[in-house]
Amino acid sequence: PDPGTLASVLTEGVKNTISDSRVKVTYEPEYVPAVPPAMPDIPPEQLAGMIKATVKVEVLDGNIAYLKIQHIIGEEMAQKVGPLLLEYIWDKVLPTSAMILDFRSAVSGELSGIPYIVSYYTDSEPLIHIDSVYDRPSDITTELWSMPTLLGKRYGTSKPLMILTSKNTLGVAEDVAYCLKNLKRATIVGENTAGGTVKIDKIKVGDTDFYVSVPVAKSINPITGKSWEIDGVAPHVEVPAEDALETAVAII
Repeated sequence: PDPGTLASVLTEGVKNTISDSRVKVTYEPEYVPAVPPAMPDIPPEQLAGMIKATVKVEVLDGNIAYLKIQHIIGEEMAQKVGPLLLEYIWDKVLPTSAMILDFRSAVSGELSGIPYIVSYYTDSEPLIHIDSVYDRPSDITTELWSMPTLLGKRYGTSKPLMILTSKNTLGVAEDVAYCLKNLKRATIVGENTAGGTVKIDKIKVGDTDFYVSVPVAKSINPITGKSWEIDGVAPHVEVPAEDALETAVAII
């Protein structure tokens, strides 16, 4: 008689059977699939305003850049609002002597944003194979490579880079952290991440208001041959998430 309870019981059963916490059964009579807004419909200034709302920029004592990112934008949006991003974020942090990327509350992002961010902390040459993503519905594997040219200057490979994580860090942000960790370009400080996925589909069950959330893509790192999904990204320095910033500053 209670669909919500049934959904919870089914979710527990699935977790115990396949040991994958990402697969969930939910009851959502009001569910409407999210449709991302078409890019041309939003003027760049408005897009930049949306991005500013999800990014916090500061230069801390000791000339340390601090970037708190909640959503990792895709390449298409980055190209469109690039000049504004350079002015608002990048030009401020470029002259610093070390950087902290705060992914503790980063829970969403676009796959195409991964090479974009990673490339700012690598050299332009040689190009680096940073990730491979297998998409099950299309049966296609996409290789993600570092980018030879970027908007603005690179932060480079020599200045210290810290990434702050929490148990809530999810999806694309986990991928960025895992790539930079295995390229030995960043030190991860904080908690083991959530162990999400690069892409989840919500599938309607027949003619009901029940849905099954299922990962439909898999990230495989070319360096480790493994994925960060399910197990998450382990930090180099494990501390409670609320102490991660202080710890990272101390390390720098």
